[in-house]
Amino acid sequence: MDELERFVRAQQHSYAQALDEIRAGRKRGHWIWFVFPQLKGLGYSDMSMFYGIADADEARHYLAHPLLGARLREITAALLETGMDDPIALMGRPDDLKLCSCMTLFEAVSHEPLFTQVLERFYHGKRDGRTLQMLGFNEK
Repeated sequence: MDELERFVRAQQHSYAQALDEIRAGRKRGHWIWFVFPQLKGLGYSDMSMFYGIADADEARHYLAHPLLGARLREITAALLETGMDDPIALMGRPDDLKLCSCMTLFEAVSHEPLFTQVLERFYHGKRDGRTLQMLGFNEK
């Protein structure tokens, strides 16, 4: 799982801040790419390309990683614990879209209810169509 080391290094000094911001109800820092990763090719910035998840297999490896998977689940649960339902108010633009892409990706490869709950609450059950298309799945 050496390909995931880029996430471990990036989160080393920013994950606690990211979690604190979510728990406070407003993302303020610049950590979205490596805390809530999305598929490579959805964004075109250097950060988006570097931290983009290559495919479904890499997403599954990310979830199976003892640190990264645990952190993604923890901060995703923190989203739900805010009691909020407006992704723009919580994440800002365009990070609300990146969050939807991330949740769509990890729901598609794992079917974990946690990711589904975020999609239901914040996006009224709408999945990111481009993510599903890139994965070769049909949109729900």
